[in-house]
Amino acid sequence: MDFHSDSEDSGDDLVFTAMMEVATIYVNRAETPEKRRRLAAKNRNREEGHEKFIRDYFSEDCVYDDKDFKSRFRLTRSMFLRIVHDLEANYEIFQLRYDGRGKRGFTPHQKCGAALRLLGYGYTFDAVDEYLRMSAKTARESMYAFCEYIYELYGPIYLRKPTRNDVEELYAAHHQSHGLPGMLGSIDCTHWDWANCPNAWKGQYTGGHHGTPSLILEAVASQDLWIWHAYFGVPGANNDLNVLDSSPIFNDILLGKSADVPFKVNDSEYPRGYLLTDGIYPNYSTFVKAYQHPIDEKRVLFTQRQESARKDVERAFGVLKKRWTIVQNPSRAWELDNIRKVMYGVIVLHNMIIEEKGRNICIYQPHHMTQEPTQFVPGSEAYFSRVLEIHNAEMNANLRHDLTEYVYATRNDETDDEDD
Repeated sequence: MDFHSDSEDSGDDLVFTAMMEVATIYVNRAETPEKRRRLAAKNRNREEGHEKFIRDYFSEDCVYDDKDFKSRFRLTRSMFLRIVHDLEANYEIFQLRYDGRGKRGFTPHQKCGAALRLLGYGYTFDAVDEYLRMSAKTARESMYAFCEYIYELYGPIYLRKPTRNDVEELYAAHHQSHGLPGMLGSIDCTHWDWANCPNAWKGQYTGGHHGTPSLILEAVASQDLWIWHAYFGVPGANNDLNVLDSSPIFNDILLGKSADVPFKVNDSEYPRGYLLTDGIYPNYSTFVKAYQHPIDEKRVLFTQRQESARKDVERAFGVLKKRWTIVQNPSRAWELDNIRKVMYGVIVLHNMIIEEKGRNICIYQPHHMTQEPTQFVPGSEAYFSRVLEIHNAEMNANLRHDLTEYVYATRNDETDDEDD
């Protein structure tokens, strides 16, 4: 017993001695730290990058014309200069500044140009270094700031909620193009893959129907591909119904703030317009779905008309992803907030481009942007009656029946118009 006791004590002493030696080494290192080598600053010659950019695209004898600029930056030169001027006037980060050594920073033209190239082509952040002389860190910060302030500055106009005048124009345009009175647009969801999703989050951001981590965008688009409603950031494991449950799309209707414009179809009047949906959405009074199994000529004709018109939102998604490749490729961002900034920023730019081309159905009129007062307090009896009105499946069935009858009754009129 004494022999084993002595052995254990000596072994403990050896372990303790070794630990003390290791601790002493670390303490000595902490007291006398080694000098870290500081990376030498690269002389990128920012001034040359700005001068080359101006000379290539904005001088009187510029190398590249309007078509080249629009192809590479997705915007016309006039819109680009408008955005540069507005951002420079409102946000310090887009103003030309000098550091403590008197060295000049990047111009707003360089920062906006770098942001648009990254958004349009989905490049890595160091791809603009050779031409605009901008490091990957500065390019990344510029792109996120650009998207954030584009949404903040132009969002109230280009992601506004429809006014009464807008609703009436949407009714008329959709009636003319699709033959569906009372149609506001179509609603659907799309995914944006997230390449750098943390492993701990992959379960909630990966859906069995999609297969890779992603975030979901819910959007409402009209026939001109204008996106009227955008709700982004729900984890990809959810389906369209889960997204709808958390979406604020009905908030204004429930609170009495929405611009409800009644319409009439087949001698029946309805209090507000509707959105076209696919089969997964519920039978709400504000949604109209196609027939799953049309059994007669009327229903077949309406199903064809509804499915054709519902493609407006799919076309909007396609144009958005084709123009801004960054949302077509998997996102390389680490923070959710930055991913949201990019998505909302490109949606605002998407609508700005539609307006500049003159394809927008509704014209922005500031005097129509008066906010309706809240009429229903959440939790009140009037508020819950509003909820029941939206969830009214009987009204949904009546609306689809009236639309079916109307589409069938007017089929010959549209054929005559096509012949003319």
